[in-house]
Amino acid sequence: MAAGLLQPDPSLDALLGRCRFPPPGAELCCGVSGGADSLALLALAVRAGCVVTAVHVDHGLRSGSDTEADVVADAARRLGAGFRAERVEVAPGSNLEARARAARHAVLGSRAALGHTADDQAETVLVNLLRGAALDGLAGMRPGPRHPILALRRADTHALCAALGLDPVHDPSNTDPAFVRNRVRHELLPLMADIGGRDPVPLLARQADVLRTVADHLGDEAAGVDPTDAVALRRAPVPVAVEALRRWLRTTSAEGHPPDAATVERVMAVARGENRATDVGGGWRVARTQRRLRLDAPEGHGGV
Repeated sequence: MAAGLLQPDPSLDALLGRCRFPPPGAELCCGVSGGADSLALLALAVRAGCVVTAVHVDHGLRSGSDTEADVVADAARRLGAGFRAERVEVAPGSNLEARARAARHAVLGSRAALGHTADDQAETVLVNLLRGAALDGLAGMRPGPRHPILALRRADTHALCAALGLDPVHDPSNTDPAFVRNRVRHELLPLMADIGGRDPVPLLARQADVLRTVADHLGDEAAGVDPTDAVALRRAPVPVAVEALRRWLRTTSAEGHPPDAATVERVMAVARGENRATDVGGGWRVARTQRRLRLDAPEGHGGV
């Protein structure tokens, strides 16, 4: 560890006490863009005693983005962490934000730690609400090793960077109103604060915690229902049957997204014997033979 950068500090340890890192000695990959949140993630992961590698992923979407890896490399060196730089190609076009995120996550892997904060959690809940997400979407991100600093605020991460002498990268795309999340951050949340007379971020984060508990319980119940058994679906409580179908039908989405309510209701009609088959999107169909449901893949697809 670089001498002097992470000296004993009660304020740093107080922040660490609100985090959920793996135990000391565990190897941990951290996605680090160079922004304040991810630099704070890096510093806190080192402080937690993890064997940390900072990974910077350059999407090449804006001029000068390649130099941000140098900021991350310098911070990793000063903090005593390893470093790796990766580059991915993301073509311009629709859904750019989602495609860039998917490319970044593919490089980092499903076990990498990400620097999402409570502010990000509040934005995620609202974005998912605007997209018509169901219970699991409104439950937001799950605290834990994947999102270890989810209880912190952006003010905490900026203050920590200032205290450690780390100079974060400022990404101009974070203010671009072309992205829904930015409008939620800069327009919707301030308006909610003005109307409600209080900071909505803690309220939304707590709401996500409550809904996650409900979603987990519903998921446990749905795990006991065979979604291909029409009789079992009809006998199960409707919310449980719906959740079982949502989980099953996720396999038809390349992104793993659950189907919308109208699609699930059409499949329930097939289970009840009101229809013999229905489209579920992307060329997929659900058909019923006697008491069993099956997924018919689009032509040329290998099936599920």
